[in-house]
Amino acid sequence: MVERNSQSHGVISQKSLFCLFSVTSIVFILSWFFVLRSTDRPSFIDHTLLPSSNLFTPTDNGNAEPQNSDDSSVSFPSTLVAEEEEVPREKDSVNCNPEKAVLKVFMYDLPPVFHFELLDWKAKGRNVWPDLRTRIPEYPGGLNLQHSIEYWLTLDLLASEFADHVGTRSAVRVKNSSEADVIFVPFFSSLSYNRYSKVHPHQKKGRDKLLQEKLVSFLTAQDEWKRSGGRDHLIVAHHPNSLLDARVKLWPAMFILADFGRYPTNIANVEKDVIAPYKHVIKTFANDLSSFDSRPTLLYFQGAIYRKDGGFVRQELFYLLKDEKDVHFQFGSVQGDGIRKASEGMHSSKFCLNIAGDTPSSNRLFDAIASHCVPVIISDEIELPYEDVLDYSEFCLFIRTSDAVKEKFIVNLIRSIGRDEWTRMWERLKEVEIFFEYRYPSKEGDAVQMIWQAVARKIAAVRQKLHKSGRFARSLVGRERSLRAIPTQKNFW
Repeated sequence: MVERNSQSHGVISQKSLFCLFSVTSIVFILSWFFVLRSTDRPSFIDHTLLPSSNLFTPTDNGNAEPQNSDDSSVSFPSTLVAEEEEVPREKDSVNCNPEKAVLKVFMYDLPPVFHFELLDWKAKGRNVWPDLRTRIPEYPGGLNLQHSIEYWLTLDLLASEFADHVGTRSAVRVKNSSEADVIFVPFFSSLSYNRYSKVHPHQKKGRDKLLQEKLVSFLTAQDEWKRSGGRDHLIVAHHPNSLLDARVKLWPAMFILADFGRYPTNIANVEKDVIAPYKHVIKTFANDLSSFDSRPTLLYFQGAIYRKDGGFVRQELFYLLKDEKDVHFQFGSVQGDGIRKASEGMHSSKFCLNIAGDTPSSNRLFDAIASHCVPVIISDEIELPYEDVLDYSEFCLFIRTSDAVKEKFIVNLIRSIGRDEWTRMWERLKEVEIFFEYRYPSKEGDAVQMIWQAVARKIAAVRQKLHKSGRFARSLVGRERSLRAIPTQKNFW
């Protein structure tokens, strides 16, 4: 009897515990259900562990840009938050259009002997640069002027510091090199070559060669050069013979050149360097109201006929074209009245020949553009300024050298171009001529700003190379530190 009662009590106790557990579980589940219903987000998620959706938001130009991470508000992935009303962002016109982006340029304060002193400017006191508000040193005229690119770029950087500057700008000078996109070297190399490359009897070396040696010593000793190996440095060597010695040692830098005719590809190439237009020496054809019929000369060329290297074709073309009707093909130079006669000849011609000379390029192309005389380019190895953004076939004719030397090929091709096609190309020449005009102060779309923009388009590739070259730098430094921390055998024992 006692055993039966004890067994029945045990069964009752187990049933009671089971019922109590079941009721408690149901209440617990219901409580969680009401809690979850009363909140907008799951309370079991640690918000501080979630990535902020605004930490890397795309900028207007499509790149990811870090935002302020210490914002008091917490952001969540869109899958965990309710939709929020988008707030319009103010667009940055500079970031939206890479062509309008301002290039940040650090310019070395080189001694005047490298730049304006070559123009017979005399520095006063410790001043390195002339005061452009009082007097602008003039660049010598004639053929010297065609390679004056470093002069115009230097003026533009100096003027960028004027607080009252009005208008658009493609480059601005910065005083901290760590903030710069590119490091500019203000050496007037073309002028140095033109004026001082000859060695006088009492000299062992010409002044130009001495300046090049000093420049190499200066640059390679700078922290900026050591930091990048010179890859982010910009050096103008527009005359084909300028920097003839220094270029071999400064080859990692970005060069601004007329062409690659006298450069091996390991020193200069289209991937890293910039081609800049010559400054034309004939007068711009202002208020050009001419027409197809008002330009009586079909084809015009005046210049040196007997040239070396790729310029041999000039001699062959001279004998092919000299007796052709409506074709002007004669020897000429800038001496005497040469520039005025060339201006008149180009202004009255429908087409102007641009033939390779000692190097693939010549100033004649840019004289033709300024004259609105449709250029006929016969130079197989020529590289053209800004060709990554400018289609020269819209206003130029290109003829292979192998075709040009065929009898009647050139004249038959040119005579097949009618009034409408010529007029279209002539109109396009008037639209693009501003891209080849050097001016101070520079204006939007002129040669100065187009060159800066061409440099800016190279910067991404420069940065990529720098980043690649530094891939293992941090690990190497860490390894060196670790090795220094390991005691040598002598110290260990």
